[in-house]
Amino acid sequence: MLELSILFPALLNGLTMGAVYALIALGLTLIYGVLHIINFAHGAALMMALYGVYYLKDSAGIDPYLALPVVIPVMFAAGYALQRGVIGRASHGKDENILLVTLGISIVLENLALFLFRSDTRTIDTPYTLSTLDIAGAMISLPKVVAFGGALVTAAVLLLIVYGTDLGRAIRACAKERQGAKLVGIDVDHVFAMSFGIGLACLGAAACFLLPAYYVNPTVGNGFVLIAFTVVVLGGMGSFSGALLGGFIIGIVESVGGLWLGESLGQIGIFLIFIAVLLFRPQGLFGAKA
Repeated sequence: MLELSILFPALLNGLTMGAVYALIALGLTLIYGVLHIINFAHGAALMMALYGVYYLKDSAGIDPYLALPVVIPVMFAAGYALQRGVIGRASHGKDENILLVTLGISIVLENLALFLFRSDTRTIDTPYTLSTLDIAGAMISLPKVVAFGGALVTAAVLLLIVYGTDLGRAIRACAKERQGAKLVGIDVDHVFAMSFGIGLACLGAAACFLLPAYYVNPTVGNGFVLIAFTVVVLGGMGSFSGALLGGFIIGIVESVGGLWLGESLGQIGIFLIFIAVLLFRPQGLFGAKA
């Protein structure tokens, strides 16, 4: 049995990382909720955002947190253009085509990153990278605490957009009934592209919060997207509240599991949860039964 002095910091670390997982999963949830497809390029898009943050720091000296106003709009524009110019046109109205297109985009982006950046793992150094914060006797990495707060603020802004704006009402209308949305004059293609853009903008924010305490290489997105899929399935496909809670649960499971099994095996608990949810509650915590 682990002592509280060890378990408490592990729980806090799990919560801080879980907030970032939730932010990544929220983008995936939004895209699924509106377009009703799984975006296989989600991890590769996160990887490209991380490279963007890295080079802004390495070449221009821009702090990752100060890069937020740059990276978020760029990722939004990339997502909008990708959906409107490539995915929407290549799908020909078929959801199965979208799955193949996003998978192809993922492969292209990863190989493009390998060509441009090689397979080297890169990190950045900031004055606060190794700083810690004392929280009730637990020493927690300062970048993780900032990431926790930033992820929650970004999630709150996303929820405000979805539930408190005309765009949000159009997004929810298209998610519920796209043909009905067309009949009342909503530009469905535009809403799809906006949703995809917002989903990738969430990845831009996540990249800025991650990199001070993490690394980037061409395959870094694969691990995150697997966890994001698990979070989405655990919380319920298309459920924003489920994605938030699922992110925290997965973060805690990973952190505490790492204490018993070691860091390399700590993620086993995540995939055990994934299998258990599929077996016993396939609709997730907050998802509706089909």
